[in-house]
Amino acid sequence: MAKSIRVKVLDNCYVSPPPNSAPQTSLPLTFFDIPWLFFSPAQTLFFYEYPYLTNYFTSTAFPNLKHSLSLTLQQYYPFAGNLKSTPKPGKPELVYKEGDKVQLTLAESTGDFNHLSGNHPRDVNEFYQLVPNLPTCFSGEKHLLPLLAVQVTVFPNAGICIGLTHHHVAGDGRTFNNFMKTWAWFYSLRDYSSPIKSLPCYDRSVIIDTCGLEAIFLKDWWNRNSSQEIVVVGTQINVDLSNMVRATFVMSLSDMERIKQWIIAQCKKKNKSHPIHLSPSVLTCAFIWVCLLKTQVGVNEKCLGEDPIYFGFNAGGMTRLDYPVPTTYFGNCIGFGRGMAKMNELLEEDGIIVAAEVFGNTVKKLDKAFLGGAEKWISDWEVMFGSELHVMVSGSPKLDIYETDFGWGRPKKIEEISIDTMRAISLTESRDLEGGIEVGLVLPKSKMDAFVIFYNEGLKALP
Repeated sequence: MAKSIRVKVLDNCYVSPPPNSAPQTSLPLTFFDIPWLFFSPAQTLFFYEYPYLTNYFTSTAFPNLKHSLSLTLQQYYPFAGNLKSTPKPGKPELVYKEGDKVQLTLAESTGDFNHLSGNHPRDVNEFYQLVPNLPTCFSGEKHLLPLLAVQVTVFPNAGICIGLTHHHVAGDGRTFNNFMKTWAWFYSLRDYSSPIKSLPCYDRSVIIDTCGLEAIFLKDWWNRNSSQEIVVVGTQINVDLSNMVRATFVMSLSDMERIKQWIIAQCKKKNKSHPIHLSPSVLTCAFIWVCLLKTQVGVNEKCLGEDPIYFGFNAGGMTRLDYPVPTTYFGNCIGFGRGMAKMNELLEEDGIIVAAEVFGNTVKKLDKAFLGGAEKWISDWEVMFGSELHVMVSGSPKLDIYETDFGWGRPKKIEEISIDTMRAISLTESRDLEGGIEVGLVLPKSKMDAFVIFYNEGLKALP
């Protein structure tokens, strides 16, 4: 049961770019953007320590937060705009016009800041009042959907939480990270005449559709939304959240090295070659994948050994495409990777080796041919939603998102709330351990207890 926490809304306002500072714009979706129409909005919470009363925050920090957000939207103006749905067979687009705005909510919470920003298991329902609402359905004549909403919640004498809900179709984690870093930079600078370090690139021609993927993805989109009266963005998954808890597990570099050496030793003992690609992400995900599967099926339960189990993740395109894309590009430039193993293989003694090989081989395949099989991205990922045994990854430990400092210090904690209903895990870089990775996980309380045992005992068993 969630603790009785009261969140009181103090102000509801709207923030736009400064008047006449951003051009009216229409950005067509590229083939990298369209698949994200099948995903629900991302919901991210940034917890910052802030040991002052609410009145002090509202009189000093909040006005500057609003102004710096306005200046940030001047550069990232599509976030103030909307996703526009056009009649079939048209292509959805991002549109911005003068007067478009982002809803900004100011609230105060009676909750325990240190509890919510911890790593231990916490009831997922304690977080939802910190997340701003954003529509997911087109309806009416305009067919416009806001792309971003923000909520700032004050925990008196303890901290603040900046919550953001945004449609991934507007941009990938890199774009969102650039937006957040720019907002933090404007806020902490307080010299608004200083030029921004790097401007977003809105040139859609840098994304080249060499495989005809746009037409394929648009067909998938319109096949799903045959009715033009109400068009839904995202995939609805029925998940019972009444007894769900969220927790964070920090994998250190030394843990990863122990997993790596165990894999190498096991393969050497059995006189077979070890997986070639043993990166920190591969090692972490392989270990988590096996622990999760053991948790879901139970070690004593009869399982269907031949059933395929999938592990899906996002893969950056900028270093894999055979043409350059600016790092400041506004939009999506990531692809989808999906590895498969049989359940019995993952549950055996060498399950971690199997997982690492599957994950690593999928990464290498993307390195070699990033768009190979891309025409099946949407259909492949829809399979992922069909079973709780499949694992999806949200986020990346390569974004340095913990460096988002508004002047209050680095975030004490970052939580990705949308994994609750996606049945996904989140990955970010560790806040405190150099080279470490934070893994966010949401499970029913009984299964989380079991996962903790598998996770801890699995690490203890390593040499």
